[in-house]
Amino acid sequence: MSRFDRYVLSQLVVLFGFFALVLVSIYWINQAVRLFDRLIGDGQSAFVFLEFTVLTLANVIRMVLPVAVFAATVYVTNRLSNESELVVMQATGFSPWRLARPVLIFGVGTALMLSALTHYLVPSSMAQLQWREAEVARNVTARLLTEGTFLHPTEGVTFYIREIDPDGTLRDVFLSDRRTPDRAVTYTAARAYLVNDEGGSRMVMLDGLAQNFILSENRLSTTHFVDYNFDISAAIEKTVAPRLRVRDVPTARFLADFEGVIAENRFKRGQAVEELHSRVAQSLLCVVAALIGFSSLLVGGFSRFGVWRQIMGALVLLVIVKFIEGLVTDPVQRDPALWPLMYLPILFGIGVAVATLWYVGRPRRPSRPVAEAGA
Repeated sequence: MSRFDRYVLSQLVVLFGFFALVLVSIYWINQAVRLFDRLIGDGQSAFVFLEFTVLTLANVIRMVLPVAVFAATVYVTNRLSNESELVVMQATGFSPWRLARPVLIFGVGTALMLSALTHYLVPSSMAQLQWREAEVARNVTARLLTEGTFLHPTEGVTFYIREIDPDGTLRDVFLSDRRTPDRAVTYTAARAYLVNDEGGSRMVMLDGLAQNFILSENRLSTTHFVDYNFDISAAIEKTVAPRLRVRDVPTARFLADFEGVIAENRFKRGQAVEELHSRVAQSLLCVVAALIGFSSLLVGGFSRFGVWRQIMGALVLLVIVKFIEGLVTDPVQRDPALWPLMYLPILFGIGVAVATLWYVGRPRRPSRPVAEAGA
């Protein structure tokens, strides 16, 4: 690798790291805020929130990586152009194809990084996240042990605890059960305990009152009790075991036993084929983003007015690539035999970049000298 390649590549890597960090932070914080409201509102601990946030990181990086590649390439190319470094290198005999070599190396390197994410890290983290979400939903204790808040674990059920002692005693408990349309039952107790057994979770209420109101008869009956055993598991919405999604299966597992994975999880063949090829296409998108960003800024050469038009043109080309990607998804899901269509956006992007580099590097005819006017 020549000194020029190392010089350009080092700048690309530094700027790529900067843009990736900024974009990941923005997306990650946005998701973390939504997770915080949902998890902490359900009574989960800060550790569970941190775990869920970490599990979403791989998918966030997958989404922003091609954008960071494009931004770094455009920024570095624009700086080299403004400082006339590209002009100097072209004057020494470097063709556009030669100038694009470090950019291509950069695109391939980031594509390998994204490939590791799409083929293994993202599917594994998303599967783990789905499993943990179901596990948290089944955790009755965490959903109910919240002081001073009216909780609604399921429709028609309201639960309130004034205070929780260090030994787990629930003080001043209120429970309203309106799941039956014609009946409303309200329980109040001075103390209560949550007990887990083989049948589920039960709440043992001590020294309390049960009020049973039948709407059709307009009749209210009250019962004082010393202790009362309430099946709290039946009052909470049931959660079934999470079903594995296509995007949650690592590529290696598909390659080891494609037919077996489809049959076991009842996947549609078209969705599985589309998912596998889209992972490869997403990785190659880094190469496309780098080449389009570089080649577009070479059009027009050096200008004191900047290259904003070339940057806008590169953005439009990337939008077209993503638009084509959206067009080919549904046909492949309907007919797996059309899987080559998944690479149409990549071929289009590379074709545009190659055509642009050829246009910039084509030999130009010298302009004819203007004839001097006769005396």
